[in-house]
Amino acid sequence: MESEGKGWHYGSLFFYTACAVDLFSPRVTGQIRYSIPEEMPVGSFVGNIASDLGLEQKRLISGKARVFTADSSDYIGLDKENGHLVVKNKIDREELCEEISACSVSFDVIFENPMELYRVTVDIQDINDNSPVFPKSQIEQEISELAVLGARFPLESAIDPDVGVNTLQKYTLQPTDHFKLNVQIGAGGNKNVEMVLHSPLDREKKKLHKLILTALDGGKPQRSATVQINIIVLDGNDNAPVFSQSSYKTSVVENAPKSTIVTRVSATDADESHGIQYYFEHASSTVKALFSIDADSGEVKVIGDIDYEKHKQFTVKVKAKDHGGLTDSSEIIIDVTDVNDNTPKITIMSFASAVSEDASPGTVLAMINIQDLDSGDNSKITCSIDMNSPFKIISSLTNYYNLVTYSELDREQTAEYNITITAVDGGNPPLSNKEILNLKISDVNDHTPQFEQESYNAFIAENNLPSTTILTVKAIDMDWGPNAKVSYFLIDGDLNGAPLASYISINSESGVISAEKSFDYEQLKSFKMQVKAQDGGSPPLSSNMTVNIIIQDQNDNAPQILYPVQTGASVVAEIVPRAADVGYLVTKVVAVDVDSGQNAWLSYKLQKAKDRALFEVGLQNGEIRTVRQVTDKDAVKQKLTVFVEDNGQPSRSAVVSINVAVADSFPEVLSEFTDFMHEKQYDDKLTFYLILALTVVSLLFIVSIISIISVKIYRWRQNKIFYKSGANLPVIPYYPPVYPDGTLQHVYNYEMCGTTDSRMSDMKFVRPYSQNTLVSQSRMGTVQREKEQVDDLTLEQVIYFSWICHNKCHLFILFPVLEIPWNCSYGPVCHGSVILQILLCHCCYFCVVISASLKH
Repeated sequence: MESEGKGWHYGSLFFYTACAVDLFSPRVTGQIRYSIPEEMPVGSFVGNIASDLGLEQKRLISGKARVFTADSSDYIGLDKENGHLVVKNKIDREELCEEISACSVSFDVIFENPMELYRVTVDIQDINDNSPVFPKSQIEQEISELAVLGARFPLESAIDPDVGVNTLQKYTLQPTDHFKLNVQIGAGGNKNVEMVLHSPLDREKKKLHKLILTALDGGKPQRSATVQINIIVLDGNDNAPVFSQSSYKTSVVENAPKSTIVTRVSATDADESHGIQYYFEHASSTVKALFSIDADSGEVKVIGDIDYEKHKQFTVKVKAKDHGGLTDSSEIIIDVTDVNDNTPKITIMSFASAVSEDASPGTVLAMINIQDLDSGDNSKITCSIDMNSPFKIISSLTNYYNLVTYSELDREQTAEYNITITAVDGGNPPLSNKEILNLKISDVNDHTPQFEQESYNAFIAENNLPSTTILTVKAIDMDWGPNAKVSYFLIDGDLNGAPLASYISINSESGVISAEKSFDYEQLKSFKMQVKAQDGGSPPLSSNMTVNIIIQDQNDNAPQILYPVQTGASVVAEIVPRAADVGYLVTKVVAVDVDSGQNAWLSYKLQKAKDRALFEVGLQNGEIRTVRQVTDKDAVKQKLTVFVEDNGQPSRSAVVSINVAVADSFPEVLSEFTDFMHEKQYDDKLTFYLILALTVVSLLFIVSIISIISVKIYRWRQNKIFYKSGANLPVIPYYPPVYPDGTLQHVYNYEMCGTTDSRMSDMKFVRPYSQNTLVSQSRMGTVQREKEQVDDLTLEQVIYFSWICHNKCHLFILFPVLEIPWNCSYGPVCHGSVILQILLCHCCYFCVVISASLKH
């Protein structure tokens, strides 16, 4: 056949076709043989079994073709896609067959529906992948100078695990002044090399001779090995030992007890008083582990466990050496005798664990291979099954059996069978083995899966990790086989506008319900879903069940302070009069926690003062009250720190700071809280705008005063001219229509508080005393009267009023800078529109001043 794929495919292909054994054996059987070299890479092509067997490609897949090896070796694999046999594991011929030249691996290719079996043998061809190897790097050889010409000196042979032409072929020796090589073929086919003395030695001339021995194989390219031979020339002892036989042949029973004597070797020496020592020459590790030789007596004994199935024969080289250094070699061939120590091995190659009750007689249920590693009668197998069962066992090929139905099956009578297969060998005494097959009789799919509960309630803590298991649901189907295999599915649905599958998943086989994402109790507290259990029947049957998922709260949210409002640029101040009673309510801290249960239970604690505390906070309600009377030693400015803590495990907390002023008047509070200007960092941009507004207003005020004075001077000059021109005119007094002259006294009261700091100045304008006596007059008369009162203000009074109002507006500017709420519940809110308020304030008093000035 031609080469294909990655490997080499050699041209030796044998195909045999045999007839079926009987009605119930596989339809076609045969044998096929391939040949490949060793050491082929994994995946290399061996052969196209589909083409060689004349099978269609789809038969490999429909028949579930596979490779079966009785000894569990796994060297060749089957690629069902293209029908190629390929190298599955690298094959080393030397490891597989050791010294056996004809090496092969055998396996079976099995098909189902219908069942077929083909025997495949792959011959492993040797390649020259091993070089000859000497057991030692140097050989020490002592030779007497009296050694006669033609004396032979055996050397330790090189080993080449290859076979055929690739194994050891010849030796060369350099130099050849005194010695030449002689190679002999032993009884086992081994090449025994020895040196032959062809020129006399003279110790007085040269005590040491160094030779190089080279071993060469016959491969291409040729491989070789060398060893240095050091010849030490001795005096005397001119006779070498001689074995009684050139080879010894014996046998030993496998499993022979240790210390069993296998054979005895002997050698004689013509010299006197020269004892002979025996030892194995170049023995393998296996031989050394199983046998030993007595150096003095030459007895070979068993020291390990001999197994016929591993080694059927041993060839051991033995050497005899006298004290003069002369040696002789021989060979021991040990045959291993088999005993019946292996029980038959039953391998179930194919087994249908379930069969329908309407299966016809003759249906193949199992294909069985039985092997016995013993030989002869010890390996002959008899196979049988239990009597009185609707099954029987028949032989298809050597060592292959089929289990088939024999009569009708009835599941209603027997739903399950335990079939005992017994294999007995022909040894004396016989050994046997049993294998029990459990066969179930399948039924039609007539049962619906039933959940263990009608509904499930599952709890999961919020902030869970993805893939956290929530619960496991289980449904039971009373059918058998695939009809009883239950799969679990989530019925499609939505949750918060997203597919339910994005929140929850279920393992279709185990019924384990897992979370796909982390839940948040504050967003989702519970939800429901439908789970469907469906069996594997055709058509499938299913049932549904409801699962209630309940999210459990965790303490993952800290308390939030609602009041007092805290910002980075504000100071909340509360005023407590010095005459406040015990229990006086200063303020109340309001906080919430979005968690639930005990995680949302809040408690309020006040940081302890260094000295005697003036305030306390309610543990549950957050109310800050006085606990004693205010004394003169109490500071005006008090800073309280309130800790709000929830009841979670572990607990979370929040902190709020409150500034409390202990004072009876506003100026006292203001002077105390002015210090906050130096403790706060202001917004540079806001400060710039406030200073700019203050400058503009001051300029406008100065311009206004100058304008008023100019107008006043102008009118004074006009009045002087008028008085001069109208001095002779009569003076007609004017009185208000509703009041006679002298009824009202134009008296105005002012309450003024003056300090060195213009920000602390204040003035209160009180209405005339006479107004209280005129409450019964009409609204028009009141307006006219007030107009006249304004007209009666002198210019000095108007200017003073303007100055006080100007200071008032300046104070209004400074209050936001000081961050003290003035005429506003929340200082930060007023600060955002402070410039607009300043302009409106000054516009108002400018209008009043200018109007009043124009009247004068």
